[in-house]
Amino acid sequence: MSEHLRTALELAASGLPALPLRAGKVPFGNCRRCADNACGGRPNMKSPGPCTCPAPCHAWAAATTDPHVLTSGPWRRAWRHAEAVAYHPGGAGLTVVDLDNADAIAWARATLPTTRTVPTTRGEHWLYQGVMPSANAVRPGVDIKSTMAYARWLGPGTGTLTALPDAVRALAVKAPAAARPAAVIVPALGGGGACPHRTPAYLARGIAMAEQRITEARSAVHATVYRTFLAVLSTHGRCGCLTEAYIARLFAAAQAKGETARHCTDAWTNARTKLGL
Repeated sequence: MSEHLRTALELAASGLPALPLRAGKVPFGNCRRCADNACGGRPNMKSPGPCTCPAPCHAWAAATTDPHVLTSGPWRRAWRHAEAVAYHPGGAGLTVVDLDNADAIAWARATLPTTRTVPTTRGEHWLYQGVMPSANAVRPGVDIKSTMAYARWLGPGTGTLTALPDAVRALAVKAPAAARPAAVIVPALGGGGACPHRTPAYLARGIAMAEQRITEARSAVHATVYRTFLAVLSTHGRCGCLTEAYIARLFAAAQAKGETARHCTDAWTNARTKLGL
């Protein structure tokens, strides 16, 4: 048994969903169809791609505490080539504040409550008890890894776990502000801000249903967000009734599932382009 597999089994036994990483801190696909990304998943394999496997097989979605899964099937070979072990923080009820440099560490020490700390190659991981949406680049040198994300296992660290503070949650809450510039607001096309063919109640119901569709997505979140944006725009994109507040609600729902502000903006822009808006 390899050292990495032994570590993964120890993590699984302690309740941390584990998975193997190959060179470059990139996950393996856990079935033959996904070997070397042949299934068409995203190149960095950090979220499930459009694959036709019977179950999610990439990155955080593949992390497991089941020792049988970890030691059998395609993963048996993967562990022989693994260069590191990762885990899904959100699956264990944790949030990792990834501090990538000395400046980020100094900021955390001055701003956040002390908690368990794990040294990394360039900085530190600060672990908190509690889950939240993951988010990248919430400030210079700082990423948040919790739900729908994986973190490299670098040891148990030192110190006592602290409850996830509001100061960390607030870092992700700020993200929607970047997703609400005028550039992404659908312009009114002769409607003067009023929908000429739907009642306000119909629009409000439609937005609520779109939020629910995104929130209930269990896989292929990127694709679900895009299709939902496309559906909303196809119905209301030409009548001028989509205000900034409605768009912000859709973006916030997507970001709560782990999407970044940039991904939301890209999905919205792509949907508008496809519809010729």
